[in-house]
Amino acid sequence: MPHRPRRTGIRFVGRCSGLLRLACGCAAALACSGAGARELRVCADPNNLPFSNRGGEGFENRIVDIVARDLGATVTYTWWAQRRGFLRNTILAGRCDLVPGIPVGLEALRPTRPYYRSSFVVVSRPGGPSIRSLDDPNLAGMTVGVQLVGKDAAGTPPARALARRGMTGNVRGYLLTGDYAAPNPPARIIDAVASGEIDVALAWGPMAGYFAARADPPLRVAPIEPAIDGPKGPMVFDVAMGVRRGDEDLRLEVGAALERHRAEIDAILLRYDVPRLDGTRRVEAGP
Repeated sequence: MPHRPRRTGIRFVGRCSGLLRLACGCAAALACSGAGARELRVCADPNNLPFSNRGGEGFENRIVDIVARDLGATVTYTWWAQRRGFLRNTILAGRCDLVPGIPVGLEALRPTRPYYRSSFVVVSRPGGPSIRSLDDPNLAGMTVGVQLVGKDAAGTPPARALARRGMTGNVRGYLLTGDYAAPNPPARIIDAVASGEIDVALAWGPMAGYFAARADPPLRVAPIEPAIDGPKGPMVFDVAMGVRRGDEDLRLEVGAALERHRAEIDAILLRYDVPRLDGTRRVEAGP
């Protein structure tokens, strides 16, 4: 009959070897999966230059790369068209942890410190009247393009401002979402100025500045003045990155990274012709 201690010893050794095999297997799996590397999960639009696209060519893509490098993280994207329900279906559904390019004051998310300030602008062809104010009498004799949002064609601040002035007959609406099968749908309003379809466009500055500078010939871009039109019509917005409410550690980390790399970020925004109202670059541009 086998000696009891020997049986106990064999049983112990067998358990030990099983644990070792399990530990080795886990270590190999961790090594193969790259576990331990930090992941920065970002939600963005795959077809929305100059902000972002699937090829990583937008200025928000470039800025996210800077933040990820600072945090020692790898960026992974969840791509989703920025239409109605974008936040609900992405960051608020847990598909990502960070959304770049949100206006400060958006209630659904907590913003970092803003990294630029821009405004709605007037885009016009060179040689035409230089419009800056929505009270300019020349507007009444022009065909004016405005941006609209969503299926119900809700007006952007300039569209609502014109409606308050009773100016509707000479206004043309361009959906921000547009034909999503075409590249960069919001750019259609700038194409319409370049082609002569409309005389001027009232559009969000970063998008307008980028495409106006690349038109042939380049178009003029000037801020809409004043910066606010009535109690609910701001034309100027601070722009930040957003996290879920409660993700305070991530918010502070990303905000600190944006501050540390402010010079790099300013250089990127300059290359993309983003009109600035925070003292970094004059907002008016054109030939």
